Amino acid sequence: MNRKIKNTKALISSILFFMLTLVLVFGLVYGIKYICSIQDDTKMPIHKVDTDEKKIALTFDVAWGTENINDIMGILEKHNIKATFFLVGSWVDDNKELVKKIHDAGHEIGNHSNTHANMTKLSDEDITNEIQTTSEKISNIIGEKINLYRPPFGEIDNTSMEICQALDYKVIKWDVDSLDWKDIGPNHVIERVVKNTQPGSIILFHANVSNVKNYLESIISQFEKDGYKMVKVSDLIYKDNYMINSSGVQKLKEN
Repeated sequence: MNRKIKNTKALISSILFFMLTLVLVFGLVYGIKYICSIQDDTKMPIHKVDTDEKKIALTFDVAWGTENINDIMGILEKHNIKATFFLVGSWVDDNKELVKKIHDAGHEIGNHSNTHANMTKLSDEDITNEIQTTSEKISNIIGEKINLYRPPFGEIDNTSMEICQALDYKVIKWDVDSLDWKDIGPNHVIERVVKNTQPGSIILFHANVSNVKNYLESIISQFEKDGYKMVKVSDLIYKDNYMINSSGVQKLKEN
């Protein structure tokens, strides 16, 4: 009987110890996450901007194909919207006139690497070359310096971030992925984008996918009904006195 009591007490003690350990582990993990979320993390790309204004940015990644560029620009012009186009250098090589046309229409051009390589797999030298080569190509066409960079596949690590910062680029990702590249159909793209967009959102589209005309017009019209103003990324993000939390949200620092 005494042995049973001892065994029961030992089991209860083990369970209590295990539960206490779990509590401490979860407390430590979430404590670290909370601390990181309130810190100024200079090695985070910007996914979204913290703002009360109903401003958002439409962005288009351009790596392959040209058939949709004029349709996209026509829709944007119809609604008097300026967007941001992130261009791959190899695409720029073959489409200099389109690059100039995008710029002359008042849209913003960003850097999307030279060969659409995963930067986390490259050497420091190759990362630098991928970024600088593309910016030079674009600058030679439009006569302006490029200072926005979007990593291919959204993949970026501390090394890539440090190189971008050293080269004076702001790294831009997104908080709303249209998933248009998955060919999920216009209705699903529209529903996904409209449902998930908030003030300060940066929305990811791709220029080389099908049905662009079908969903882009509808999304923009819905945003207009909802009172959103669509601007270039550079007109959405903060330039000075900001921090970026661990979720990639850019916020103004409190004075």
